[in-house]
Amino acid sequence: MKRIMFPGRCLMPVLLFLCSIACAQQGIGDYRSGFSKTGNLFSFTNQHGKTLIGFCTPAMFRVRSSWTGRFEDNEPWMVVKYDWEPVSVTARENKDHFLLSTAEIKVKVFKSPFRIEVYNAAGALLSADGAGNYQKNGAPVCEKKLQPDEHFFGFGERMDFTDQRSKKLQLNVGRGKGQPHIIGAYDPLQANYSPVPFFMSTKGYGIFFHTGFPTEWDMGAAAKEAYSFSAAGGELDYYFIVGPRLPRVLEQYTQLTGRSPLLPRFALGLHVGTYSGGTWGYEQLSSDQYVIGLARKLRALGIPADILWLDSTWRIFGKKGGKGATSFEWRDTFKNPKAMFDSLYALNYKMAGLHIRPRFDNGNYIKLLDTAQQLGFTYPEKNNPGEFVNFFDSASVDFWWKHGVMRVAAPGARFLKTDEGSAFGGLANESDKTGPTGQEIGKLHNIFPIAYAKAPYEKFQQYNGIRGLNHTREGYAGIQRYPFIFAGDWPSEWQYFEPVIKAGLNIGLSGVGYWTHCMGGFEHKADPELYMRWCQFGMLSPLAMVFGMDHPGYKEPWNYGDEAFRNFKKYDSLRYTLLPYLYSTAYQQYKTGLPMMRHLVLQYQNDENVYGISDQYLLGDHLMVCPVTTKGAQTRTIYFPEGDWYDYWSGKKYTGKRYVNVVAPADVLPMFVRAGAIIPQQPVMSYTDEKKVTTLELQVYPGPGSLDYYEDDGTSLDYSQGRYNLTTFSVAGTDARAVIKATPKNTGYESSIRDMVLVLRPVTAPRAVMLNKRSLSVVADTGVNTDEGYRYDEKTSELRIRIPLNGDTLEVSIAY
Repeated sequence: MKRIMFPGRCLMPVLLFLCSIACAQQGIGDYRSGFSKTGNLFSFTNQHGKTLIGFCTPAMFRVRSSWTGRFEDNEPWMVVKYDWEPVSVTARENKDHFLLSTAEIKVKVFKSPFRIEVYNAAGALLSADGAGNYQKNGAPVCEKKLQPDEHFFGFGERMDFTDQRSKKLQLNVGRGKGQPHIIGAYDPLQANYSPVPFFMSTKGYGIFFHTGFPTEWDMGAAAKEAYSFSAAGGELDYYFIVGPRLPRVLEQYTQLTGRSPLLPRFALGLHVGTYSGGTWGYEQLSSDQYVIGLARKLRALGIPADILWLDSTWRIFGKKGGKGATSFEWRDTFKNPKAMFDSLYALNYKMAGLHIRPRFDNGNYIKLLDTAQQLGFTYPEKNNPGEFVNFFDSASVDFWWKHGVMRVAAPGARFLKTDEGSAFGGLANESDKTGPTGQEIGKLHNIFPIAYAKAPYEKFQQYNGIRGLNHTREGYAGIQRYPFIFAGDWPSEWQYFEPVIKAGLNIGLSGVGYWTHCMGGFEHKADPELYMRWCQFGMLSPLAMVFGMDHPGYKEPWNYGDEAFRNFKKYDSLRYTLLPYLYSTAYQQYKTGLPMMRHLVLQYQNDENVYGISDQYLLGDHLMVCPVTTKGAQTRTIYFPEGDWYDYWSGKKYTGKRYVNVVAPADVLPMFVRAGAIIPQQPVMSYTDEKKVTTLELQVYPGPGSLDYYEDDGTSLDYSQGRYNLTTFSVAGTDARAVIKATPKNTGYESSIRDMVLVLRPVTAPRAVMLNKRSLSVVADTGVNTDEGYRYDEKTSELRIRIPLNGDTLEVSIAY
C-alpha cells in the first residue's frame, strides 16, 4: 500500500485547520459528577459545563445545557408555564447511564459520551442523540439521529413544504426577500412572517427549541442519518414532548406556550379591510365617507359581514418615520371619525379597527415621539433614544395606550391591526431603518411581535369589556395567545395561491389556530377566476378576511364580475350557515390546542400518502376542504384517507385510502364529510346573532362519530368560569339501525335553543323512528313551529327528525 506523505511545508496549515475545528466546536463533555434531584429537576455536571433535565409531565421534559454552568432566567413571552405539578420519576444509576422513568417514557442519559435516548413505556426507541449537545463558534447545537421512516411537520407559517424531512430551514421573523415586482413581491421559499421553533415527528414526539435567537435546522439535508438544530446565541434549551399521537403533542406544547383563547363569536364572521378609497399613492382619495359607503353597500347587497378595519391611509404619515410609524393623527379627509364609527355600529358591524406600525412619530399637532423619547418610553438605539415603543416595558405600554391609542379608541376604534413587527431589529417596509441593533436584539427580534400583539389585545379587552381581538402579521412561539395572524402581503397571482394554503397548514401544525389571509391576494388586480377560487378557500379558513391594495378594486366582490360576486356571496353565506360548527371547533381548539384548519397528518399520522399533501385539509373534525389551485381546472384529484366520505354538495359516497379525480366547476369547491359526521348549522344572517336561533339543525352522516356542540353568550369571559353549554352528540349503529344521542356535559348557560332537527343523508326510508323508546309520527313538515316527528324525502334520500331539547339526555333510534 502506498503511503501518502504530507510535505513539511503543508503540515502547519493542516494542523492549524484541525485545531480551528476543535476550537470552534466543543461538546458539553462527559458526565463527571453531581447527579442530583430537586423536585422534578435532575442535574448533571459535565466536563465542559452543566446539564439540567426537568420533567413537566410524565410525557414532557426540558433539557438545558450551559457551557458556563449558569442558566438564564425564565422568560415570560414564549412559555407561560414553568411551575408544574410533581411528576413521579424513578431514577436509577447504571454503570454507563442513568435511567429516568415515568409512567409514559424512559429517558436514558449516557455518561460517556454524554447523550440522551428516549423510549416509550413499552421500550420502543423514539429518539436518540447523535453528536448530542455542543457549541459551534459559541452557538448551541443539538444533533439527533434521523430514523429512516421519520418525517417532520411544523416550524411555523412556512410556504415552502409541509413535510420538512431532508430540508434546511432558517427561522427568523421577516417577510422574505424581494423578487422583481413583475413576478411578485416576495420569495415564498424565504417567507418568515411567523416562524415557530417547534416541530412534530411522525415517530410520535415533538421538540420545542426554547430560544428567541435566530435558529437553523438541518432535518437530514446534510446527512440522511441525522438532524440538528442550532441557535445564533444563548444556552441550549429545548422541550421534548411525547404523544404518541400528534394531537397530544400539540396539546402539551400549547399547555406550555399557551392556548388560543375564545375570540368573540362574531370574529368568526367575515372581516373586511379597506384602504378607505386611497391606497399608497392615492392617499388623498381616502375618506370616512368611503368607509361608510362600503359598509352600507355590503349590507344592501346582502353580503354577511361582522368586522371592518381601516388600513394605513386613515392616518397622516408622520414627520420622522413616515409610512413606517404612527402618529395617531387622522388625515384631513376623515372629517368626523366618531360619526364614522357610530355609523358602522349602527349598521351592526360588531368591531371596527385601525392599522398601525410599532414606532412612535410626531404629527402635525401632537409630538408623540419627542415626548416618549424624553420620558424614556422608546427602545434605545445606537446613539439615539430610538423610535420603537418599548412593548417589553409596562410603563411604556401604558403611555402608548393613554397618549396614542386612546386618541382613536375614544371615538370608536375597538381593535388594532399591528403591522411591521419584524421591523424591530430588521429592515422596515417603508423606510431604510432597521431599529435597534446589538447582541441583546438578537434574542428580542423574534419575541417583539408577541409583546407588540399582547399590548393592544389586553388593553382593548379591558377597555371594551368583552373578549379581546388583535390582528397581526408577524408572530413567534406563543403568538396564539393574542390572536389572530394573517399570511401577509402575497400578490394576486396563481403562483402564490397554494403556498398560502401551505402557510395555514404549517402554522396550525405549530400551535397557532386562528389564521387567515387576503382572499384573492393582496397586491395586483386579481384574475376573476383566481378571485373565485381563493374566496372559496378563504370562506372555509379559520377566519375569513377580504382585503386588497389594488386600486380601485380593493378585492371588493362586486369589482370582479357577476359570476365572482355570486360565488363570493354563496361561500360567505355558507360560512355563516356553518358558524355553530366553527364555534364548536374553536372551543375544541381552546381546550386542546388542536387547530381549526388541520393538515391531514394530524388525523392520519401513519399514512405516508398524506405527508406531502398541501392543498386539502380538515376543517374541524368532520369537513375535508379541497381548494382548486390550477387556473382553468374543471376537475381535481382528491386523496381520501381511510374510512368513508360523502360529497358535501351531492351526498355521493367515496371509500377511503384511494385517489379520485372529481369534477369541480369554477363555482364549486370540493368538500367532503367524514362518515359519522355531525355538523351543526344555522340560518344565514347578515351578521352574527342577527336573529335568535331557537332550532338547532344537525346534519348527520351514516357511520360512527361524535361532536361536542358548544354555546355561550359569544362575547364575555364567562366561559372561563364554566358558564357555557357543552352537549355531546353521537351517532352509532348498523345498516339496519342508527342511534343518535344527545348528552349534556355542562349546562352553565341559558340557551335560546328549544328544538333540534336531525337531517340524515343519504339514508333509506325508515321503518320506525323512536325518541327515548317512544315512537314518533310522520309529519308533513319539520320546519319552525311544527310538532315533533319525522319526514322522509325519497328524491333526496333525506330524513328529517324534529324533537324538543330540554337539557336532558336524549336518544333517537332509527330502524331501516
